Amino acid sequence: MDQEIEIPTFFLCPISLAIMKDPVIVSTGITYDRDCIEKWLFTGKKDSCPVTKQVITETDLTPNHTLRRLIQSWCTLNASHGIETIPTPKPPISKSEIEKLIKDSSSSHQNQVKCLKRLRQIASENTTNKRCLDAAGVPEFLAKIISNSVETSSNLNDMSNMFESRFDPSRSLMDEALSLLYHLDASETARKSLLNSKKGINLVKTLTKIMQRGIYESRAYATLLLKKILEVADPMPIILLERELFSEVVQILHDQISHKATKSAMQILMIICPWGRNRHKAVEAGAVSMIIELLLDESFSSGRRSSEMAMAVLDMLCQCAEGRSEFLNHGAAIAVVSKKILRVSQITSERAVRVLLSIGRFCATPCLLQEMLQLGVVAKLCLVLQVSCGNKTKAKAKELLKLHARVWRESPCVPRNLYASYPA
Repeated sequence: MDQEIEIPTFFLCPISLAIMKDPVIVSTGITYDRDCIEKWLFTGKKDSCPVTKQVITETDLTPNHTLRRLIQSWCTLNASHGIETIPTPKPPISKSEIEKLIKDSSSSHQNQVKCLKRLRQIASENTTNKRCLDAAGVPEFLAKIISNSVETSSNLNDMSNMFESRFDPSRSLMDEALSLLYHLDASETARKSLLNSKKGINLVKTLTKIMQRGIYESRAYATLLLKKILEVADPMPIILLERELFSEVVQILHDQISHKATKSAMQILMIICPWGRNRHKAVEAGAVSMIIELLLDESFSSGRRSSEMAMAVLDMLCQCAEGRSEFLNHGAAIAVVSKKILRVSQITSERAVRVLLSIGRFCATPCLLQEMLQLGVVAKLCLVLQVSCGNKTKAKAKELLKLHARVWRESPCVPRNLYASYPA
């Protein structure tokens, strides 16, 4: 673009400071580029006007046709200077068009195929279309396709055959619906509706089966979707989750089919493990040993957020006796948790110290206390008291050191330079 060309300031979006391709007016009277303001309002979940800071009471966006035509004319006149011409944007899809598309799809399998392809195309165009799909009941329509596909496959062979019935080079009908439902990024209301469906669709159970039997991509999408649904769930549905789900989540962690799926599986455990009975289910599914193995895996634990989530889940699981027992059954557990203190982040350090405090408070034996000395746990706790790492972390470390001062305080395993920080 020729730097000598001066772009009129009212052609620029206040958010992106780029020439607007589809200018729209919000309720405060300010014009923005549609894509930018939609991301601001619906993805960023903000409700104020970026310019005036006033609350946007009406989320309907009014196209500014006059300004768009001015921008298009200006771009055409200055095309010789390297200014790109701007095409006229497509009008957003209407709710009635989507409802007709869904209704027509029920007549045959082929129509369902065409419907999903068209819905994907509509969703890919802009955020407004996604919101319209959401309002027209597309999430529930897709959930029904997924549920029906899984129900018709009564065993593993049937599931495999279902995945082989493809309508394009890479996807089955269920694959396409699963992927589309995830990328639709349904609203919180729609996700709650899917969780509490009145049409007999148990989507959590359906996704659990796909995690168990599906192909690589489907298992990943099922995990990502399950996380999105559970994060808006009320406590009771979470408390009543079946043991099978915990086993499949742990299996996803074990298989590490994708970075996103592994991250979502860990987030699922963070969502469902604050409730006591769920901790028991997670421990029975092997979550404790699996998390320790992941912390030992540098490809996983090198990420700050990954270590924080893993340690947070481990902390929750060690609050029950079964979790502490499984923790101690793993030979590397104490060493790997101690190693993460002061090496990753303040959050990781705090959670790691909490884990060690749970073990030291409820499972202390002469053998365990000696092992903690030899592995450098006591020295690390003394170091925590000397450095800047948060008051909560220091308080927990001090509590654990005081608890076993009789055994640890005079031990030669504590370096002399750290001995002075041992609490009296």
